[in-house]
Amino acid sequence: MWIGIRRQYEVTGAARAGVTGSVEGGRSGVDPPASGRSLYFAGPRTVRVEGEAVPDPAPDEVLVEARVSAVSSGTELLIYRGEMPRGLAADETIDALDGDLTYPLKYGYATVGDVVAVGAAVDDAWHGRTVFAFNPHESHFTAEPTELVPVPEDLSPSTAALLPTAETATTLVMDGRPRVGERVVVFGAGMVGLVTTSVLAAFPLERLTVVEPVAHRREMAATLGADETLTPAEAAQVGKRGDPPGADLAYELSGRPSTLDDTIDAVGYDGRVVVGSWYGRKRAETDLGGFFHRNRIDISSSQVSTLAPDLRGRWTKERRLDVAWERLRDVATEELVTHRIAFENASEAYRLLDGGPENALQVLLTYE
Repeated sequence: MWIGIRRQYEVTGAARAGVTGSVEGGRSGVDPPASGRSLYFAGPRTVRVEGEAVPDPAPDEVLVEARVSAVSSGTELLIYRGEMPRGLAADETIDALDGDLTYPLKYGYATVGDVVAVGAAVDDAWHGRTVFAFNPHESHFTAEPTELVPVPEDLSPSTAALLPTAETATTLVMDGRPRVGERVVVFGAGMVGLVTTSVLAAFPLERLTVVEPVAHRREMAATLGADETLTPAEAAQVGKRGDPPGADLAYELSGRPSTLDDTIDAVGYDGRVVVGSWYGRKRAETDLGGFFHRNRIDISSSQVSTLAPDLRGRWTKERRLDVAWERLRDVATEELVTHRIAFENASEAYRLLDGGPENALQVLLTYE
């Protein structure tokens, strides 16, 4: 079992600094540490943790001290490996990710921390709150309250750091529109694939299949509700089964362009393929000369930064986040977190993930 081989990296490094006094520009009754720390992607397979001054919150801002942040083994590995498109905006929908994907850059979008100071125009009730932020990996940062998401009291910081994964999974299911009695296949059992599997398992499907090359990830998919798990070599049977043959809906979440062909082969006539992977600069040489054209297969992209146009009449990002919080409550998140690595040793986290999917599932950086 995956749980039997998982490794936990104990927190090392200095404990978060104690503080006394008052904060210039804000109200807290305490002083922040003399210096903070930020992670920079400096070049291909090169990350640095650098000391930086702790910012003072503006009147309409708060200061957040990080407790934990989640590493994305998809997007962040593309950046770590230098496979991201140059000049592309980091994320136009997240204020903390300004600029483009050119080295050196700060990146990351899953930080949980505590509000340790508030600006003069901010309600004192924000002080002491544990919050989630779509913010790069760094020990301290300022943000306006509207950019923060209070963490529900019944969820741990480690679970809360997985909110973007749950939000992505929620978006994937909304975009795929599974119907009662359908046969659905998920290609890829990384973090996004596994949480998507968990959400899909709540639907009254005929069969939910997960295709994944790594054995312990297949085991986790079964634990989260998959009716069957297959290796990529076994997946060829999916397109031939049933009446009519093939799956109704398939998700490509592996991050490997070559898997897109397998996903197309898995669906039958009028089948739907949802691509949630971001390939960066990796090319997808997809075979569209076989059954794709005659079978009227629909291929669409799903991206969490925006809501599908036809959903915007009744859905907002805030409503979707509320749903994502509920989905997190249904997932055994502590079993998905396989490594906790001190922020000072962040380079080890990326080397571990870069070494292959069998090494780790979800890595958290800790700031204590």
